[in-house]
Amino acid sequence: MKPFTKLTGVLAPMDRANVDTDQIIPKQFLKRIERSGFGQYLFFDWRFLENGEPNPEFELNLSRNANAAVLLARRNFGSGSSREHAVWAIEDFGIRAVIAPSFADIFYNNCFKNGVLPIALSEEQVEELFRKANAASSYKITVDLENNEVYDESGFRASFSVEPFRRHCLLHGLDDIGLTLEHESKITAFEQANPALS
Repeated sequence: MKPFTKLTGVLAPMDRANVDTDQIIPKQFLKRIERSGFGQYLFFDWRFLENGEPNPEFELNLSRNANAAVLLARRNFGSGSSREHAVWAIEDFGIRAVIAPSFADIFYNNCFKNGVLPIALSEEQVEELFRKANAASSYKITVDLENNEVYDESGFRASFSVEPFRRHCLLHGLDDIGLTLEHESKITAFEQANPALS
């Protein structure tokens, strides 16, 4: 998992509430077992028209949101089924942080396990970001996990909180396997001392 320390990139505003995992990654694309390659299917039913052409009105297809690294949405982002593929698709697409007033619990947890930072800000702060993003030809923001802050170059600054253990894991790029490997020497010593158990 890639560490997340500090990121400056384009923020793409998605003015939608209750965005569910079925829209983030539709069920027909869940057949793959590896974590990579899902970005091409992110928001597939919204990003593409029935003829397969990109939908020119969809937020992530707008030129001002090209190469977005941060996604901005309304409340209850990631609701619906518990599919971890939703976070895989977001990360594979190049988005490393999602800002919203609230998140569905399972999606929120899956983000931390897959290198994506979910940031809960107040409705007022999210509204201000929407105003700034919609008024700009391309709006960049900095997400600083080391200092738990989000800010831009025109005066916006907001603090956010992340549970310390999750923050540690993201800062150091530790997923469940990485956490286990931090204790590799102790595991090896235990296995050598107990050969019948290994």
